Amino acid sequence: MLPDSLKAILDAATPPDDARQSAVVYCEGNFSRIDGKTANGLVRSSERYHILSVIDSTLSGEDAGTTLGEAAAGIPIVADLAAALSATNALPDVLIFGLAPLSGLMSEADRAVVLEAVAAGIGVVSGLHEFLADDPEISAAALASGVVLHDIRRPRPTKHLRMFDGAIDSVDCVRIAVLGTDGAIGKRTTSTLLTQALNDAGIHTVMVGTGQTGLMQGAAYGVALDAIPAQFGVGELEGAVVAAYEGEHPAVIVIEGQGALSHPAYLSSTVVLRASRPQAVIMQHAPARRMLSDYPQVPMPSPFSEIRLIELFGKTRVIGLAINHEDMTQEEVTAAIARYDIELGLPATDALWHDPSALVAMVTTAFPTLQARQSLETA
Repeated sequence: MLPDSLKAILDAATPPDDARQSAVVYCEGNFSRIDGKTANGLVRSSERYHILSVIDSTLSGEDAGTTLGEAAAGIPIVADLAAALSATNALPDVLIFGLAPLSGLMSEADRAVVLEAVAAGIGVVSGLHEFLADDPEISAAALASGVVLHDIRRPRPTKHLRMFDGAIDSVDCVRIAVLGTDGAIGKRTTSTLLTQALNDAGIHTVMVGTGQTGLMQGAAYGVALDAIPAQFGVGELEGAVVAAYEGEHPAVIVIEGQGALSHPAYLSSTVVLRASRPQAVIMQHAPARRMLSDYPQVPMPSPFSEIRLIELFGKTRVIGLAINHEDMTQEEVTAAIARYDIELGLPATDALWHDPSALVAMVTTAFPTLQARQSLETA
């Protein structure tokens, strides 16, 4: 169960007048699982969309929050789009494709649901590498129905993409990257909770998103990093961090990580470190995960080896660990926190199970001037 303080953080992300678009999230066969991370994240928090229901016939009848092992969210899981529509009084604004498969592509069954939504007059939001607007059949159907297709991962035209130019050196605030030991391990969730917790503590903080789910949740600054041509990735993310600084003048910028620096298939962590030049890193780790999530033949790195790699490559320091409690009990998480304190000399917490003040303490201990600022702001 979520602590009351964390429930308050997630509730605070909802605008009081709820001007968000209404949405049904499609996540057939994968809600609460690794490839359902987009749907999982949107159920936990979204400033952009009001989630009405989640489609996953394997979990039909359950509450999406309790299925995630958290407090009831009041979001039903339904069997199909017809059931989702019958459960609401008004047509949803959008269907969100809540799956994040390794391939980044739709199956034929997925495609049929997208076409069904479009035919019903519902727009579609997708974070896939396969762009809906480039599909002749889907785009023609959308045109006929007068609905919008939103491909979150579509980058800007190449002529508008930005090269790295060193402007990050002008960003005069604390920059903290949330990196991890694998993909789909909780970096975005921890980034979101850390940002809100710091703001609640009186430390003005802005999050820069780097993936499709963070942008769907409402990150005001960011890029879908893995969709940008490699030559421009560092520059585009640098530009997003600079824009966050110039637009908000925060005390802290939290940069959502992607993949893992040691990962054999993903390069995004290198871009995050080069573009944002963080003074500190909070590292996400799943102690019970033995093999990489999408590469079951590859063992997980140890926290120690990943920390050494991050600090050497990024010329930065890891100031704490955030634990993903998948396949763990509360007692096992508590034991892991004690073990990492002894073995690594670093504080650790479970961002979902434990009070978010532990995340704030990691930051204010590493940057005492923020603690002084916090005292002034809350005085």
